[in-house]
Amino acid sequence: MFTLINIVVFQIGWLVSVIGGAQQMPWLGPVTLLVALLLHFKAARRPIEELLLVLICGLMGAVFDSVLVSSGWVTYSSGLFHASMAPYWIITMWMLFATTLNVSMRWFRRKPATAALFGFFGGPLSYIAGEKLGGIVLVAPSAALLALAIGWAVMMPVLMRLSEHFDGMPATPTLRQRWRAEVQEC
Repeated sequence: MFTLINIVVFQIGWLVSVIGGAQQMPWLGPVTLLVALLLHFKAARRPIEELLLVLICGLMGAVFDSVLVSSGWVTYSSGLFHASMAPYWIITMWMLFATTLNVSMRWFRRKPATAALFGFFGGPLSYIAGEKLGGIVLVAPSAALLALAIGWAVMMPVLMRLSEHFDGMPATPTLRQRWRAEVQEC
């Protein structure tokens, strides 16, 4: 059940963050992150490990998106610390993404190639969706999308590896494990 809640909270948080950025209300991203973190840490058995993962993911995202901005491939209209840096609402969105790594995306851990493929397609698609909602402008679409595809293809397996080291969430049994447990009870 928590996996479903995790997916829904992330999707709502992503949407609110992008729309907030598009509508000159970038503060909605950090507020949404705080709500998501309260739920996430409440479910965590080791919240400090989860916090470290969230902070590391935020730092990685700040660097990655700042490279895209300083390269002139993408621009944001609100929430900027500096013209060559990623806006704070994008950084908090990366932190929000971190809350999925040990819950709904846990299954990618032993599948680095699948995680890379997910990143290769999912990363750029997320930014394209953000552009359609007005939160980002892909100034140089070809260069930006290529950088996003390669960057996310590299980062997803790295993030999944980090999530193994900073896993503060209780393990959720898979459907197969639950089915086996029920069969054994019979």
